[in-house]
Amino acid sequence: MSLQLDLDSFPYPSRRQPVVARNGVVATSEPLAAQAGLRMLQQGGNAVDAAVATAIALTVLEPVSNGIGGDAFALVWDGSRLHGLNASGRAPASHDPSLFTSRGLDEVPAHGWLPVTVPGAPAAWRDLHARFGRLPFEALFAPAIAYATDGFPLAPVTAGAWHRAQLRATSAWTGQAFRGWHATFAPGGRMARAGDMWTLPDHAATLREIASTGAESFYRGRLAREIAGFASVTGGTIIEADLAAHESTWVDPIMTDYRGYGVWEIPPNGQGIACLIALNILEGLDLAQHPRDSVESVHLQVEAMKLAFADVHQFVADPTRADVPVAGLLDKGYAARRRDLIDDASGNYPHGDPVRGGTVYLATADSDGMMVSLIQSNYAGFGSGVVVPGTGIALQNRGNGFTLEEGHPNRVAPGKRPFHTIIPAFLTEGRDVAIGPFGVMGGHMQPQGHAQVVVNQVDYGLNPQAALDAPRWQWLRGRTLAVEQGVPEFIVNGLRRRGHDVQIVPEAGQFGKGQVIRRLPNGAYVAGSEPRCDGCAVGW
Repeated sequence: MSLQLDLDSFPYPSRRQPVVARNGVVATSEPLAAQAGLRMLQQGGNAVDAAVATAIALTVLEPVSNGIGGDAFALVWDGSRLHGLNASGRAPASHDPSLFTSRGLDEVPAHGWLPVTVPGAPAAWRDLHARFGRLPFEALFAPAIAYATDGFPLAPVTAGAWHRAQLRATSAWTGQAFRGWHATFAPGGRMARAGDMWTLPDHAATLREIASTGAESFYRGRLAREIAGFASVTGGTIIEADLAAHESTWVDPIMTDYRGYGVWEIPPNGQGIACLIALNILEGLDLAQHPRDSVESVHLQVEAMKLAFADVHQFVADPTRADVPVAGLLDKGYAARRRDLIDDASGNYPHGDPVRGGTVYLATADSDGMMVSLIQSNYAGFGSGVVVPGTGIALQNRGNGFTLEEGHPNRVAPGKRPFHTIIPAFLTEGRDVAIGPFGVMGGHMQPQGHAQVVVNQVDYGLNPQAALDAPRWQWLRGRTLAVEQGVPEFIVNGLRRRGHDVQIVPEAGQFGKGQVIRRLPNGAYVAGSEPRCDGCAVGW
């Protein structure tokens, strides 16, 4: 029951065909970053080399979405099995709930030092390379360092997001903690424009140091001292010991069987399990009897996703610090009980009772069948707004994903990983035949995008590019549902009659930015890249 590759139809307006290649493919949200990864493949590197080089280049070319000071997750198909890497960072040792409540806060703020957790991206690059890489580690940094040193032109979507961040930062990010951000990303008040050339010399110098020290400087050397030193004089809470304690975690990916296909995600503390819960609910419904562009199909998918999020927001946390009932949440019997709650009207669901037991995405594949699904992020836009002066290190604000609610499994605590939105995914036929990596960026949109991309391919037979081109929806809260402008009017009206509060959103970026690579039975690859971003898929 292998997925078919239909190249004869153009169901959606972009009319772009997927890329088909034999020797390797890289797909990501920025064309120059994709070329950086492709260069590694052409130099004899494998899919992991290509993924790491692409990820490093993205910190330069798309800094509004990710950076050196962000987190990362990855899934690696080594040719016979799937490996998972959780490279998310932990809260500083000082981050007891009382730190926040003593300041009159009822939630972890989005900007400044308080939401900063230890960055995991540099360790992710090192650890992926150490286990699977083929080229010298320093070689993977060369494209990024060249762009940061010699200059790069801003792609249109990236420039727009950068410009909007600058407008907000002018009034919102004031004080000493934010001076490094303004000096780096809005020097002298310069505003970002599409096509403008930018250089990031401090960023280049830091990448050279990470490359030459195998990231040791970032966690236990000079760069760690720079981060902690800036925190100590600007009200920050992170110290050298927090950085030195960081380590990535190799994990067993979680999966569910959806109509004979294995859909794989990283386990909590990420939200990827939401996609799997929703697909378990949908599996008991005959979606294919309804056209893809129909009120019935969209309604069922939305309701399944709402049920999934009700559980995820209640139970998902750092599994080393809380009891997260992963097996119970993925149980098919539990999915059947939750499915019974769906009817023809928009629902507002409580969580169930299972049995207890601003982001960039990239996908790569090589000629030997190794494939990588990798995502990294600083979270909201440029992250916390804190950039360590002279380093180009923009620190993430992932701590904003914690709650201060007493008794909640995701309550902030020292050394704890927060609830994470960024999630790479992978598709197999059965459990053992690799089809390929896929992902959709965009916070709360990510598991919703994953589910829609899977349904588009498995239930409706769309090729990777068409599966990405198709108009999307995003459940926001309660009965509020955002839809893209391309969603037909009859679907919008039909959903409203069922009680959905439908909002038509003109900004395509709200609906995620994704990539898909699929391996064909003959060993060639077919890949698609999101029309909602600057990116592309490239192959050779």
